[in-house]
Amino acid sequence: MSPQRRPPRGREHGAVLAALAVRAFRRYLLGQLASNIGTWMQRAAQDLLVLQLTGNSGRAVGIVTALQFLPQTLFGLTGGVLADRCPRRRLLLITQTAMAAQSLLLGVLTVTGTVSLSCVYALAVALGTATAVDGPARNALISDLVAPGQVAAAVGLNSAQFNVARILGPAAAGLTVAAFGTGPVFLINAVSYLGVLYGLSTIPPGALRHPERRRPGHERLGDAFRHIATTPELLLPITLIAVVGTFGLNFQVTLSLMAVTVFHSGAAAFGCLSAAYATGGLLGALRTAGGKRPPTARRLVTATAAFGALEATLGLTPGYGTFTALLVPVGYAAVVVTTTANALTQLHADPRLRGRVLSVHFLVLLGGTPVGAPLVGVVSDALGARSVLVLGGAVSAACALALSAWSTERRRLGQRRKAKDPAGAPAADGGRSKQMDLLRSQGE
Repeated sequence: MSPQRRPPRGREHGAVLAALAVRAFRRYLLGQLASNIGTWMQRAAQDLLVLQLTGNSGRAVGIVTALQFLPQTLFGLTGGVLADRCPRRRLLLITQTAMAAQSLLLGVLTVTGTVSLSCVYALAVALGTATAVDGPARNALISDLVAPGQVAAAVGLNSAQFNVARILGPAAAGLTVAAFGTGPVFLINAVSYLGVLYGLSTIPPGALRHPERRRPGHERLGDAFRHIATTPELLLPITLIAVVGTFGLNFQVTLSLMAVTVFHSGAAAFGCLSAAYATGGLLGALRTAGGKRPPTARRLVTATAAFGALEATLGLTPGYGTFTALLVPVGYAAVVVTTTANALTQLHADPRLRGRVLSVHFLVLLGGTPVGAPLVGVVSDALGARSVLVLGGAVSAACALALSAWSTERRRLGQRRKAKDPAGAPAADGGRSKQMDLLRSQGE
């Protein structure tokens, strides 16, 4: 077997710089950064507001999180169809404006003292509905803004800005809540949407790389499901991320519960925990954006197993200081998992189906939260917040090992079929190899 060709030194950084050199992508990235800082501020403040309104009920925090992500389960696939049928920039202008209005209303109700738990629940559903439509178009737009060879780097950079916001947002929220209460945080988030709206409105229409589209009315969801089912390079990451998203990635709930019920701390301590997790996530995003090799299924499985082991260990960590420190590698592994799965999905999806395939990806990533979040609250109330981390990590690691065994067995079956039918194998394998070589070259 010949040794794997390594890219020239500095080539991995070249893809990052090339993506940043695209003016439209750079504006989009900066707009997303401003908006996501406000969004993470609101997420932290919303959990703290629910705890204040309910007397530290973990179940209530789980319910509001589930309600926010429930529309992803109900309407996420519809969002994928719209992302393939409608102009994505125009669709995003509508959804981002709707989310800004939701934040403004929640802020006004909180500042005036008229907010109630039912209001928080209703507005969480409204925000989730807009996000379900927004997500597929927002992620598919990345591939419209950059060249195919820059997609993996662009996905990594997008994940990096998301994690920068995850660091700054909760920390800023903790300080703001401690000084002024939760209401001003929601108002700040409403203003932050101006950044992404400006970035979207200033993208020249000619800068978008539109794939060949079918005639209106021909965007069928069944095409995306068939494409995923018949493409192992899509089936593995989407299956893996479904399990991890449901059971392992519930830190929005678990960190607030750990801060309040285990360490008996306030908003500032919660902000520090979130910032530590996001710091690791930022490092993981930068690592995947500047990686020397394109993403692979084997790397995804390895990262998921490592993430599960780290999360389970985190649940057994006794002190606040060591818990905070361990959150950094946990965040690193979590973002490597999600970013690698996203990049694999974007690289292997048919461009004409990308919006719908991504809607399935985010359905299983975020759509499992309506199941996972209430389960986190129930388990936390019954067994403690630490048990949630231990169980979530164990399930994630077990899924990674099971999929690794499945992938190995699949390769063995393929080798046996080639041995039984040597005449037909070269042609079929050769066509598949050419396709894989093309996808690998796009990922470098």
